[in-house]
Amino acid sequence: MSAAGSSRKVAPDEITCGQATQMALDEALAADERVLVFGEDVADPEGGGIVGMTTGLSSKYGARVRSTPISEQAIAGLAVGAAIAGMRPVAEIMLMNFITLAMDQIVNHAAKTRFMSGGKTSVPLTIRTMSGAGLGSGGQHSDMYEAWFAHVPGLKVVVPSNPRDQKGLLTSCIFDDDPCIFIETTALTWQKGPRPEPGHVVPLGEAAVARPGSDVTLVGYGRPILDALVVAEKLAAEGISLEVIDLRTVMPWDEQTVFESVARTRRAVTLHEAVKQFGPGAEISSRIHEELFSQLKGPVIRVASKNSVVPFTPVLEQAFMWSQAEIEAAVRKTLTY
Repeated sequence: MSAAGSSRKVAPDEITCGQATQMALDEALAADERVLVFGEDVADPEGGGIVGMTTGLSSKYGARVRSTPISEQAIAGLAVGAAIAGMRPVAEIMLMNFITLAMDQIVNHAAKTRFMSGGKTSVPLTIRTMSGAGLGSGGQHSDMYEAWFAHVPGLKVVVPSNPRDQKGLLTSCIFDDDPCIFIETTALTWQKGPRPEPGHVVPLGEAAVARPGSDVTLVGYGRPILDALVVAEKLAAEGISLEVIDLRTVMPWDEQTVFESVARTRRAVTLHEAVKQFGPGAEISSRIHEELFSQLKGPVIRVASKNSVVPFTPVLEQAFMWSQAEIEAAVRKTLTY
């Protein structure tokens, strides 16, 4: 189904996450002839992408928007070469699990070229990819691997949670001089939010305080932020004030905003969709303990998906994922310290 032409009604002052991506690509293609968009099925003859995010772009911008063969390795290699040659490619790897086929180009070439050239050669490419559990897509279509890429020096990693940020962050990635991994959540494709103004940009590396609070700090990003906000509203009725920080950029992440918040609340919870073991929450928790240990009321608590392959059966998939009940329980536990 096309994100732009979906049967789901969207008010004039609203936009979906899918439309936000399309808006960012359209603006970037119009603003700079060096911007290229390519990937499997992204051109109009092939449907404008699996959920229609690139619908109309190839008709409007011609050869600068192209469908490619089904080869993630070739797509990433083309992106690296085009970026080194002075273009600003936006390469789509259809689903994040498939990005494993292009790790050599991303890790050994895109991420390292600036360092290995003594800063003389930049690689201004963006790799767009999509993933996320909860839709019954199976273990080979649902993983969140942002921790892999956050671990690689030279890469920037972005995971938006709403349409406005999706548009603004993607624009920033496209015009950044370093390689960016832009991760869209499949389940948020039709999530609605306020329509951003033309030219809207969100700087990379700056978190947003999605909800101010004073008792506990919750640090997360992506789709789980929506659940955190629901929990925060519920707890507010009991007089519990939860501050929700949406990192938006996983690497580099906004340590200053997080530390300032936790220094005030003295309690923290981390939250993400990726499995808990060796996840970004562990790094965030470690840094909070290193910098604020003497000020904490108790240890940082992590909430994430279970340490398992993503199940296909709906009941098992729901058990695998984080939940609002787990978020609430974690917040309440910090209040016992």
